[in-house]
Amino acid sequence: MRRIGSILLWSAIAAAFIGPGTVAAAASAGAGTGTALLWAILFSGIATFTLQEFAGRLAVATDQDLATVLRRRYPTGFARAATVLLVGGAVLLGCAAYEAGNILGGAAGTMLALDLPRDVVTVILALAAGSLLLAGSPQVVARLMAIFVALMGAGFLAVAVSLSPALGPVLGGLVPNPGFADDPAALLGVLALVGTTVVPYNLFLGAALARGQNLREMRFGLAVSIGIGVLITSAILIVGTALADAFSFEALGDTLASELGAWARTGFGIGLLAAGISSAVTAPLAAALTARGLFGAADAPEWGASGWRFRSVWLAVLGIGLVFGLADIRPAPAILAAQAFNGALLPLVALFLLAAMNDDALLGENANGLAANGFGLLVLGVATMLGLTAVARVAGSIFGFELPDPGLMLPAFAVLGVFMGRAVTRRAR
Repeated sequence: MRRIGSILLWSAIAAAFIGPGTVAAAASAGAGTGTALLWAILFSGIATFTLQEFAGRLAVATDQDLATVLRRRYPTGFARAATVLLVGGAVLLGCAAYEAGNILGGAAGTMLALDLPRDVVTVILALAAGSLLLAGSPQVVARLMAIFVALMGAGFLAVAVSLSPALGPVLGGLVPNPGFADDPAALLGVLALVGTTVVPYNLFLGAALARGQNLREMRFGLAVSIGIGVLITSAILIVGTALADAFSFEALGDTLASELGAWARTGFGIGLLAAGISSAVTAPLAAALTARGLFGAADAPEWGASGWRFRSVWLAVLGIGLVFGLADIRPAPAILAAQAFNGALLPLVALFLLAAMNDDALLGENANGLAANGFGLLVLGVATMLGLTAVARVAGSIFGFELPDPGLMLPAFAVLGVFMGRAVTRRAR
């Protein structure tokens, strides 16, 4: 029973990253490249487990969440300013960007299943998310999210199986093809898949959930939850292969209806609605937990789950999502831009986390060993490679300079990420 409870608790992580952004990123990748980018989803799952295990182990060992540890490790001076501006700013802005996509995508899904005006749907979604956030502690909300994970998983898996994909291309997509860097669309697709799965704010949410947990049960619950999330994301990518033209929620719904029947459009809409509600809850919650760790104290009444400051943070993030949802903005481009933005910021958060995990004075025997640091450096190297490559492409298009050959650029960026990570771990020791 304890293991089942752990799975239910950690389903919040899967519910957080499988939102409309995941649907947009994975389905767009499927529409543009078929199953060739399945390897990016698999890597994202490994990276997510690695970093979430770091954050959870940190919380179990210290009984503090990640934001609180960062605040206490860097209490003053430049390091404190960098922590607040870079990590805190990145996470809070990332939550706001995700929330806009969550509301937009959830509304788009509802309108595929129900004939209701968009403004009405948007307000209903925001009220539903707000009601869930008022329901209680982060642990209570996390268990409620398990229901939405089950709903969205069943919907997307049923549609993917109905498409009867060929096994050969699916297995071939699990092997990376270095040529993806030559294709800007494929590179953006990989960055979006990584950015929508390895979500920086989930590290702060996971650390808050892990406090008071058993380390072994935490790892088991994380592994099962993230494994289910990877399976659902892969199913969404396979669903996206049914598209002949550019991705949009409406186009995918129409394509599925024409190939499989009207039930597929309704099922896709219900899955997208469930994804939107679950992520619309977890993004504001993660923002509030991060703000509490960076700027307050968990035992202060105003920063408790029912405190006015805690609620003000998640209400502000939810309000940003509502404003974007009511604006005349196309959901898919806004969502994909948010994923790419967060993918580029991921190396920064991972670097701070890796430094904390090598602090022997803080963690003692729970500090990273050789194997854990190896996985951490691998994740940091790949994340740095993808993030800097995307930044370099944007800079090249703006300023008109030609980029180096990808065969040189990608390994150089990866080595840079590993070098920075190694330097940080040695300094922390």
